[in-house]
Amino acid sequence: MTNFNHIQQKIQTFQEIARTLAQWRASGQRIVFTNGCFDLLHYGHLHYLSQARDLADRLVVGLNSADSVRRLKGPNRPINDELTRTHLLAALQMVDAVVVFEGDTPLDLIKIVQPEFLVKGGDWKPEQIVGFDLVLARGGQVLSLPFVEGYSTTNIEQKILSNCGRGSMQ
Repeated sequence: MTNFNHIQQKIQTFQEIARTLAQWRASGQRIVFTNGCFDLLHYGHLHYLSQARDLADRLVVGLNSADSVRRLKGPNRPINDELTRTHLLAALQMVDAVVVFEGDTPLDLIKIVQPEFLVKGGDWKPEQIVGFDLVLARGGQVLSLPFVEGYSTTNIEQKILSNCGRGSMQ
């Protein structure tokens, strides 16, 4: 199998992830789930995804569809298309599966994944995280991982916009 084929196999539908999860669980592996837009990957994302993966054997990332990102972030987002965002996430060694969801929240996907750990970045309180009650009811943990200050897609977008016409970006 080529490296690119391996990346593509990590990008799964709801039906495919259900089968994959059954295989992982049959071998005793624990699952951590997170979600987001992951529009422009940056250091903060890498730090956060690495921390998430350290919690369990497998990391499943729910990725907001392009339509979902537009509803949540506005008409100029996402900056990167869905194909790019899925493949960049799947290329990361700490990510075991990427599943695109269409809704404004990943609740339907969380019901399928049934993770032992549900995580979001430090700007979320655990009780604010969608699926909090479902995961706790199954005996899982819901965690808010430390946020790396100064790293966000919005900051990158603003930097690009403020430097338009200046001839250089620093």
